[in-house]
Amino acid sequence: MHTLEPILERHPFFAGFEDHHLELLVGCASNVRFNAGEHILREGGDANQFYLIRAGAVRLEVFAREREPIAIQTLGEGDILGWSWLVPPYRWSLDARAIELTRAIALDGACLRQKCEEDAQLGYALHKRFTSIIANQLRATQLQLLDVYGRHP
Repeated sequence: MHTLEPILERHPFFAGFEDHHLELLVGCASNVRFNAGEHILREGGDANQFYLIRAGAVRLEVFAREREPIAIQTLGEGDILGWSWLVPPYRWSLDARAIELTRAIALDGACLRQKCEEDAQLGYALHKRFTSIIANQLRATQLQLLDVYGRHP
């Protein structure tokens, strides 16, 4: 029987994770796929997972009234999608849409939150890694907003 542990183990995001922490993560993981155009996340929706993108491309978008959605960032193979599962009130802060057939590993946020409560070291390791993802998304959003709205004196 094949497990997802070797895939998680090889991914840079999980580098340095202890073996027993990887085993806990695998217990919360499953393979998923999204067709081109399919929404993966919807702003305001329940944030109950994050995704390790194995193949394909996903566009992060912000809804804008009376305009097309504003593309913030495009993620691809090896990227991590979704951090809101970690931050109360566990709601997505933007939309994400597959722009081509996308295969990923979904990690169940409720499962992981429970495991983090039981194992503070696991929680700390995940928080440290997600902090950089949150910071990168914030930078991408700032750059995109400057591009959309321009600089005003």
